Amino acid sequence: MPDKTLDRKLARILADSSCRDFIIADAKDADMAFGLAAPGRSPEYHAGEGHFRTLDEYRQIIREITAQGLIDILLMSASSNEVLTLEERLFDHSAVTPAVRANDTTDIWLAQGSGRYARQPSLPFRTATIDHIQCGKSECSDSERGAGANLGLYSITFNNDAALDRQSLEAYKTFRLEAEAKGFRHFLEVFAPNAPGESPPADVGRFVNDHIVRALAGVTQRGRPLFLKIPYFGPAAMEALARYDRTLVVGILGGSAGTTFDAFFMLWEAKKYGARVALFGRKINYAENQLSFIRYLRAVADDELGPEEAVRAYHGDLQKLGVRPLRPLAEDLQRTETTISYGGSGAARPSKSSTSSRAKAPAAEPDFSKMSQEEKIRWNLERWKRIVG
Repeated sequence: MPDKTLDRKLARILADSSCRDFIIADAKDADMAFGLAAPGRSPEYHAGEGHFRTLDEYRQIIREITAQGLIDILLMSASSNEVLTLEERLFDHSAVTPAVRANDTTDIWLAQGSGRYARQPSLPFRTATIDHIQCGKSECSDSERGAGANLGLYSITFNNDAALDRQSLEAYKTFRLEAEAKGFRHFLEVFAPNAPGESPPADVGRFVNDHIVRALAGVTQRGRPLFLKIPYFGPAAMEALARYDRTLVVGILGGSAGTTFDAFFMLWEAKKYGARVALFGRKINYAENQLSFIRYLRAVADDELGPEEAVRAYHGDLQKLGVRPLRPLAEDLQRTETTISYGGSGAARPSKSSTSSRAKAPAAEPDFSKMSQEEKIRWNLERWKRIVG
């Protein structure tokens, strides 16, 4: 079994806080949230109907990204883990670490037509079990526990409601104790409040930071997460959390896709202020060419290129590959407001609107009989962005 880059980098980061190592995870666990839209768009669009990749195509992309070897973690669902880790042994000879989404709270239940879930307070729930992640069945022997993935993502959303937040923490406590007993490692994702009701925090970044350090203050090292995955609330919030406890490795989540510059700049700036991990799902999955996108994401993470330079180089690659970019270069170099949650609430850059937990109402369907084929294709592309972005 080859050494995993995740373990080497974490050891160096914890030993030396000035270390420039950076961990990249590709989050291919969207089938736990989006349903048919999870694998991303296919090249085909039809009026009134979204066409997406199949699950087999989604998993093939996972194989290709793992073979490329530029990411450190591949996060997936338990069912994909069964196929790729347990049956195919995809990661046996790879430096990439497989990981599985270990819980699926109600605020990420985003199947078509169930938009209410994202606007209701998050409730704890786990579809996957640790045993199924580790060995593919309900009970594992000690010798079987190393067969599957041994790293999981656990997610919490605090909503400034004592009863609901206590329920979420109790569920996390139960998971932590089981994970410790079974030798299962995890990292902790903490979202911004998705439905704080009439009491939204005035400073969401500070609210999330305070809840993280309070929640982990009573957890000893054996039960602690390897690292955090949180929205990027900007330099001040990141720096405050990163400097609070040098043993707490802080990572950012990508949120919605946005421009290519959004992705590269977010990683670059978050690293500048203390982040040492980035977990990008939609930002990678919606790229015109995922392998090339990851190549330049890695270059930015390793201080080889700046964000603007990386965008220009990426567009150069697309031209060489004969791939038409989604946006012209000048537009792809712009920084835009991107959402920071699965449900589409909040903005990556703090603004007056970023504290709103309400998702946008879906746009009404036009009269397709009066639209040209080009207009139909454009409308469906925008519709797909609204569904999954």
